[in-house]
Amino acid sequence: MLVRLFRRSVAVVAVSVLAAVPVNSNAAPGGDAQPVGLERFYRQQLQWHPCELENLDKAGGECADVLVPLDYGRLDGRTMTVAISRVPATDPARRQGILLANPGGPGGEGLDSVDLLGDVLTPDVLATHDLIGMDPRGVGESGRSPRCGWPVGEMIRSAGLDPLGFVHDTVQSAGMAAGCLIHDPEMMRQFTTRNTARDIDIVRGALGEQTVDYFGLSYGTYLGAVFTQMFPDRSGRIVLDSAIDPDRYWEGLVQDWGPADELALDDWATWAATQDDTYHFGATPQQVRGTVEGLVRTVARQPIVVDGFAVDDHWLPFVLHGMLMNFRLNAALADTLRELADAAGGPPTTAKSPRLKAIVTALRDGENSTLAQIACGDAGAPRDPGWYWRNIEQTRADQPVFGAMASNIQPCAFWPGPVEPPTVVRNAVPALIVNSTGDPRTPYAHAVQLHQDMAGSRLVTLQDVRIHMTFRPKLSTCVNDAINTYFGTGTLPAEDTTCYADAAPQ
Repeated sequence: MLVRLFRRSVAVVAVSVLAAVPVNSNAAPGGDAQPVGLERFYRQQLQWHPCELENLDKAGGECADVLVPLDYGRLDGRTMTVAISRVPATDPARRQGILLANPGGPGGEGLDSVDLLGDVLTPDVLATHDLIGMDPRGVGESGRSPRCGWPVGEMIRSAGLDPLGFVHDTVQSAGMAAGCLIHDPEMMRQFTTRNTARDIDIVRGALGEQTVDYFGLSYGTYLGAVFTQMFPDRSGRIVLDSAIDPDRYWEGLVQDWGPADELALDDWATWAATQDDTYHFGATPQQVRGTVEGLVRTVARQPIVVDGFAVDDHWLPFVLHGMLMNFRLNAALADTLRELADAAGGPPTTAKSPRLKAIVTALRDGENSTLAQIACGDAGAPRDPGWYWRNIEQTRADQPVFGAMASNIQPCAFWPGPVEPPTVVRNAVPALIVNSTGDPRTPYAHAVQLHQDMAGSRLVTLQDVRIHMTFRPKLSTCVNDAINTYFGTGTLPAEDTTCYADAAPQ
């Protein structure tokens, strides 16, 4: 009965979404071969100008717009520009090339490379490389589309504890997809990772370089892996930090968040139990977990309204998910949960802490639709709502907090199919893959699989640390040395390496 109900509920919306999107009769070429006719893009003369971003301006950076085809299968058709930045090598006499970075997402703005890497790259790497930042197509200054009019800020959220919550999310997801696709579907469907990889190659050519050194974080590892598959001869020193298994992107990756987040919650609960005098969540990890699960049930009955936004059983798991990815946020997560728990059962309230205020403001007023435009455009998702509901029900016992989030339906279920097949990454391009064993956002198994699929890679493991992004100040000298050595000398570790944090995570 339930399956029939939500199928009827979304049928009209889903049909209207798909019918409104034109079929691309000349999709980007299959395989990895590049079409003839790109010379004018490779040879373009860039016009550099001030970036008007504090970090970049202070570092002597400059910005430019790079012309690229909208659709690489139609080189005589529409074009667009992608915004890049450049911070010159500090020692031009020793310059080795360019180092382009991507901060993740999908949808992360990457123009400010100094903000991402300026405090972890050694002076030697900064002396020998121009740092290149880039807003990928569809992101930031690179053709971001108008707001889609979403009623909530994020497409990832829990289905909640009851069937009607899932029906609500299903109908809402269909509407969120429709809201995006009514603007310029021809352009939006070209906001794909394969096209961004092609754009990177255009940037390389326009800068007069033979190869690209690259640092990718999180989603940036997927982009980097796709680039190595499409352009192996143009791939220089590739570092992939907190890696995604391309075979699991996108739907599989989100599903893998469920068990990983549950383990992360257990790890946080162990810490929180030592702080019971302060936070009063429980004196044992089991008691802390019981408090968190109880709070999810509480907000399912009566949401906590903070600054006009209802934190309920759909959104509380998402808040936890966002903060569990870094052990350095242990106290911040505890403060946030304490504030929410104290407000439970009461009247609408206002956020007391800046962090909670920022969270509810983003969920109430923000719109991370760029994530959908890229992720949904990259890889097809199952269209049957019943598939998602069955997965939710199957995960509730083992994943009581996060199973209904990791298996929930998204706008991707109502997105038109990708303009070309996803990239299968199987190559021997040398690369350095780095991952923490406790990373809940890109679980360690993803890095292991990517290492197997990229036969020329080395794997650096950060052992027993719950953190996403390993290339950080004052985390692991071992990790930082491996990355900087590779960028500086081109030398990979002789074998796979295990690193540890400089100090025990607190």
